[in-house]
Amino acid sequence: MYNSKSSLLLLLLFLINSFIFFCNADSGAKCSNTSSLIGFESNFTMVQHQLRGHFKILDDCSFQVSRFDMLSGSSDVVFWGAVAVDFSNITRGFPISDHRLNQTTYKNASFSIQLLPNVTWDQIKVLSVWDVTTLSDFGHLTLPSNGSDLYPSRVHTMFDNCKNLSGNYRVRWSLNVEDNWIEIGLEAATKTMNYMAFGWANPNRTKELMLGADIAVAAFTEEGRPFVDDFYITSYSECMLHGKDGSAVGVCPDVVYENTTNGMTLNNTKLVYGHRRDGVSFIRFRKPLNSSDDKYDLPVNPTEEMTVIWALGLMKPPDTIRPYYLPQNHGGPMMVAYGHLRLNASENVDDCFGPLDADDKQDQDLIIANAKVPLVVTTGEALHYPNPPNPSKVLYINKKEAPVLRVERGVPVKFSVQTGHNVALYITSDYLGGNATLRNATETIYSGGPEAEGVMASPYELVWAPDRNTPDQVFYQSLYQPKMGWRVEVVDGGLSDMYNNSVFLDDQQVTFFWTISKDSISIAARGEKKSGYLAIAFGGEMVNSYAYVGWIDNAGKGRLNTYWIDGKDASNVHLTNENLTHVRCKSENGIITFEFTRPFNPSCSSHDKKKECKNILDPTTPLRVVWAMGAKWSEHLSETNMHSVTSQRPVRVMLMRGSSEAEQDLRPVLAVHGFMMFLAWGILLPGGILAARYLKHVKGDGWYQIHVYLQYSGLAIILLAVLFAVAELHGFFVSSLHVKFGIAAIFCACVQPVNAYLRPKKPDHGVEASSNRIIWEYFHVNVGRGAIVVGIAALFTGMKHLGERYKGENVHGLSWALIIWFLIGALIVIYLEYRERQRRRDRFLGRGDWVLGNVEEDDSVDLLNPHHASARTGSQNSGLMEVQLEPLSR
Repeated sequence: MYNSKSSLLLLLLFLINSFIFFCNADSGAKCSNTSSLIGFESNFTMVQHQLRGHFKILDDCSFQVSRFDMLSGSSDVVFWGAVAVDFSNITRGFPISDHRLNQTTYKNASFSIQLLPNVTWDQIKVLSVWDVTTLSDFGHLTLPSNGSDLYPSRVHTMFDNCKNLSGNYRVRWSLNVEDNWIEIGLEAATKTMNYMAFGWANPNRTKELMLGADIAVAAFTEEGRPFVDDFYITSYSECMLHGKDGSAVGVCPDVVYENTTNGMTLNNTKLVYGHRRDGVSFIRFRKPLNSSDDKYDLPVNPTEEMTVIWALGLMKPPDTIRPYYLPQNHGGPMMVAYGHLRLNASENVDDCFGPLDADDKQDQDLIIANAKVPLVVTTGEALHYPNPPNPSKVLYINKKEAPVLRVERGVPVKFSVQTGHNVALYITSDYLGGNATLRNATETIYSGGPEAEGVMASPYELVWAPDRNTPDQVFYQSLYQPKMGWRVEVVDGGLSDMYNNSVFLDDQQVTFFWTISKDSISIAARGEKKSGYLAIAFGGEMVNSYAYVGWIDNAGKGRLNTYWIDGKDASNVHLTNENLTHVRCKSENGIITFEFTRPFNPSCSSHDKKKECKNILDPTTPLRVVWAMGAKWSEHLSETNMHSVTSQRPVRVMLMRGSSEAEQDLRPVLAVHGFMMFLAWGILLPGGILAARYLKHVKGDGWYQIHVYLQYSGLAIILLAVLFAVAELHGFFVSSLHVKFGIAAIFCACVQPVNAYLRPKKPDHGVEASSNRIIWEYFHVNVGRGAIVVGIAALFTGMKHLGERYKGENVHGLSWALIIWFLIGALIVIYLEYRERQRRRDRFLGRGDWVLGNVEEDDSVDLLNPHHASARTGSQNSGLMEVQLEPLSR
């Protein structure tokens, strides 16, 4: 038993040791030293982002990078492997490590990198620093195809030494004393047409060191080709030729002084390499340490400390008089535009820490679009494409290779597309083009597409109108091939170009712009004087309004917030969260401009009680806008944030019509209008109806006269009140419920005089009324009563409309007074109706005092009362004369 347990234990230990052994064996296999490339070293070839560095293979699964410089790229820069450096092969490469060179500027960095587990050195022919997002090659090197070819190719941007001459100018050099030459690299973050000068001063001079100096001047031609010339300085002036003897004076090329000496050319500098990358000029050249030209060249002693001079300035291109590139006066302060220092070329120097970072990295041609002139788009060979690796052909605009195109929002751009039938132009948000969906990416297409292709004989005209919602940067590209086009800078034009409508707000100190789309509105506001913040609000005044406030914060960033304001204190300004898009706010010379887009109806649920959910805009209804400015705004408000200047009155903006009008304080006008309508509908017209109803028992036709006079007076006052309101409001708008009730009431009131004029003839005494007469009385009475009801409704809705428009505090009290007035009127009517019915009942029963009189005014008989109708019929049938007896008064 004991032996069996021991055997099992030994077996378990054996298995564990075996597992560890094989694991170690596998691990050792991953990082073995079997590759023939181990120990291979090379320098990276710079392509862009000022990449430099030294590369060394450590073993089968790692490599080392040292002296590494690189300007920051995107968030997805990796080490990349490919089989060749051409466009089609390198773009189909693969990442070789999970290390990311993420958005960091590297300065003389050193680090080791592990290969991915499934990557071996024999799979890699080209190793690149690659931006996966933009398909950009920052720099690369080529690995040898076999172990015998371990000598790397020469990299022109790497030197043994580097010295900073100024903050944006460096000199690099490598020395070969045995072969009598020194190679110099001049590198400066400067403009394209500027020169870089560097050379040795005359060792016999202690002041005015540039006189008698032997310098090399390097620059680029207009076509972008690098060149370098040997110059000799005889005076502080531009190179000039004397007319008498043709001698040259100034800063002149050696060949200007004498064409040859002893059969040897005087320009002893030899161009090796040159480029412009990321706004930095770099030119490498070789010159002899000891030249055969002892007249215009100075000998360079590599072991002695000598004085060198340098300068930066504008290069003048050749002309018919002087067919040479000539440097202009450098200008600028010392040690910035020019200077000198002591230098020993044989000492190892490297004080260049990190890459040069130019302020303006864009060297591509700039084309500014003109609305009247079409841009001619063609294709051509890729010579200086700004986003290497270069495709075989790229887009040209107006014969310029992949230029930067600048357009203005609101200004249409015309393209004459002559790219051939296999290249379709389109404007996209995608950096690469070539139909992003094929790369499982998303893009926004702003214009163009498959139809935008043509040839010179039949070009396609593409019109693109960038609007205020177009991003600041988009790209013109080919729909079918990636990386053929380049950037489009979208800048703000005038706001009047970007928006369809604009009006001045009150006092003409704020301009209000807007454009209406299907479900939203784009709005901009611009102050016309300097301020710390600008606010606009929708409402009759700032209190009880929805406000939009734009300001510049302490970090210099434009901000825009929305608020609900229900009082005049800082505590009454409540931050809201409206659904705003395309928000921009900026300040130019203290003038604040902000823009935003918002939906007409906030996206809120039916149960949402947030204040912003009630901020609904109706484009068919005038929008009342006010403004305010102040010295300072902040997230945490205090009394100091309150405005210092504000509009005096709101402006009514007709969004659909594109116009506006200053909103006057119409409360006095509306008060007169309301009083006149109350006088008509609350007193005169009801009084006339009451006279016709309850005063017919009075002798004579007094009731009729009162009825007619009150009705016509009320109607006249109604028409005057309407004309008064329409004249002050500059129009007649049938939008509110009050106006609709008013129109109905006025129509009924105007029908009554016409109805009275068409009244059927009254029946003779003792004759039964005709059916037309009875129908007329029904219509006349009911239309009159209906007009009173509708008129009273118009009075109450008018009070409600006044309260909503001006938020009047006394409107509520006036509404209650109106209710009480009509309740009292209703009680009076009830009382009179009771007395009238009582009187008629007494008369029907034969009670009361009788008078002898004439009853020819049969209009005093209510034909609508059945009792009186039957009484009339009875007296007619009896054939008796009706007399009235009047008691004698003594």
